[in-house]
Amino acid sequence: MNPIAIVQARMGSSRLPGKVLRPIVGKPMLELLVERIAAVPAFKRVVVATSERPGDQIIVETMKRRGIDCFAGSEKDVLDRFYSAALTYKGDPILRVTADCPLVDPDIISDLIEFYNAGEYDYVGVAAGAGAADLDGGRYPDGLDAEYMSVQTLERAWKEATQSADREHVTPYIWRNPHLFRIGSLRAPRDYSQLRWTVDHESDFILIDQIYRELYSSKPFFTMEDILNLLQDRPELRDINSHYIGQEGYSELWKPSSLPQDR
Repeated sequence: MNPIAIVQARMGSSRLPGKVLRPIVGKPMLELLVERIAAVPAFKRVVVATSERPGDQIIVETMKRRGIDCFAGSEKDVLDRFYSAALTYKGDPILRVTADCPLVDPDIISDLIEFYNAGEYDYVGVAAGAGAADLDGGRYPDGLDAEYMSVQTLERAWKEATQSADREHVTPYIWRNPHLFRIGSLRAPRDYSQLRWTVDHESDFILIDQIYRELYSSKPFFTMEDILNLLQDRPELRDINSHYIGQEGYSELWKPSSLPQDR
């Protein structure tokens, strides 16, 4: 086994271009995310997977200057890019995180790995974001998304997926086909689906920036509980991006709606 983490990143966000390299507490947002994943003991390598598009070359250059492994692949076929990065670095199993989730919790990722290792799964995910859109309760805040899978599972998706959504988003083919894959979901002890900690809009970035300003200096690898405590002390922060909750558009990725009970 050679567990690695792969972070998908690009500069060309339609809503917030260049967000992945915008500075927070003096560092690119993407670097802060890599730091948080690297704090998980299971990973000796964290790879940033970007595209071969000229506009994304700055990601490659920035990461290399900081000693972070980087892979450039297909711009449109993100599943191929991700699979190619996994093969290049000989990863198995593989953690997938996207660059718009700079608050991923190292403790929750460790729990996800333990959950995967304890069961007979092909794929497990933190119950957040698109992969948990059908769940009623037990969801983590949107933005704590992370997925962990065997390279064989990824390879099967790479070989069989044909729909554009399955090639552009990497894992929908897996979690939309529970009859093909053994799928598990790490659920939250209570429902946090009304919290949005991902970065798609300017107001999202403002919230994340505020959270880092409050917590990073005293505890660089602050946890979900630390953020929840901060929001309890400063409830006005929750209002910064609350108008985007429920507008993620996950339903287009999610068919069929039925899944095993452990999702």
